[in-house]
Amino acid sequence: MTRETIQQIYKLLFKRFGPQHWWPGETKDEIIAGAILTQNTNWQNVEKAILNLKKASVMSLDKLYSLPQERLAQLIRPAGYYNIKAKRLKAFLKWLFEQHNGRLSEIESIHTENLREELLQINGIGPETADSILLYAFDRPVFVVDAYTYRIATRHLLIEPQCGYEELRSLFEDNLEDNVRLFNECHALLVRTGKEFCRPQARCAGCPLENLPHQTEIE
Repeated sequence: MTRETIQQIYKLLFKRFGPQHWWPGETKDEIIAGAILTQNTNWQNVEKAILNLKKASVMSLDKLYSLPQERLAQLIRPAGYYNIKAKRLKAFLKWLFEQHNGRLSEIESIHTENLREELLQINGIGPETADSILLYAFDRPVFVVDAYTYRIATRHLLIEPQCGYEELRSLFEDNLEDNVRLFNECHALLVRTGKEFCRPQARCAGCPLENLPHQTEIE
């Protein structure tokens, strides 16, 4: 039943919204930077920070690695928590350049679970950020879980409120076809639904999932 519900949710959302063309990034470098910058902020603010990096001609991992942390913090200021995020970006870059010679191509051959473990060892890289990098930058079949996923899954009785990140990630990975494009599209559709309808104060009227069994309150 869970498999049928998850697949039905995907089909209903795709029918309503269509392809989401997510993640919005021109290069792997930009996608990785965006995944780190989007922590605790909205994408519009990240876009402003990315634009600043582009205007300064430093939107590449090698240039960001050479950039002083203080200058980086100034450029990404629109993303919020800019000093913390500059530190996190630098931590990722330190790992990439010291462990893998600064080459994304060098980590392409690393098994997904091993690469995920390496990413999670980097200061400031949590599961959601690591999985975003894996899915969107490296085309690995890893489902990204965020607050929207949790809220929709809870309200539609797929999980209990105390469900953890890994359990929820496994729920979607186990009940969807193991396909990068599908994981990408499903996550993006859940984000859109969470923004437009399944907000902290639920807006069920008109939601593509309105006719599925659900609750509006999360205990």
